[in-house]
Amino acid sequence: MSGQSTENSAMEQHRMLIGEREYEAAIDEVIGQARHTLYIFDSDLTKGGYASEKRYEALRKFLLMARGNRLVLVLHETDYLVSRCPRLMGLLRTLSHAISIHRTLEHARVTSDLFVIADEAHYVHRFHDDNARFLLALHDHAGALQLEERFGQLLESACPAVFATTLGL
Repeated sequence: MSGQSTENSAMEQHRMLIGEREYEAAIDEVIGQARHTLYIFDSDLTKGGYASEKRYEALRKFLLMARGNRLVLVLHETDYLVSRCPRLMGLLRTLSHAISIHRTLEHARVTSDLFVIADEAHYVHRFHDDNARFLLALHDHAGALQLEERFGQLLESACPAVFATTLGL
């Protein structure tokens, strides 16, 4: 199932897609469009290829593109990231100034749609965590703004959770 619409501008593109491989490819496409900011909201990063070398390289390239680039993640659970994503954890250790990872508080964990937003213009919106049906949108500032507002609300309902270093006595 694939479709495109160009309602608001000649550049705006929307594609409805289904499938885990397509979901991973759509996230790659959005990351490839990013020039300044990436916001990722996910339940736990188990879907979307976050443990892969390809995803690590894409995020690393984005973060090294410019000194001011930022990656912000809001997750319901961080266990998978910490235990199964050593490349991303290494990226956090190397570029901790550019990455922040937050965990939602209990009352915000009812949110079940996932999304990745790049530069207030490009996004992937997975409608439900358990269903691989999603929208890939490029050059859609209005849609990205709505998701960024939701991301901000989730960020307000979260606390910093994963850090580059482990402090202890």
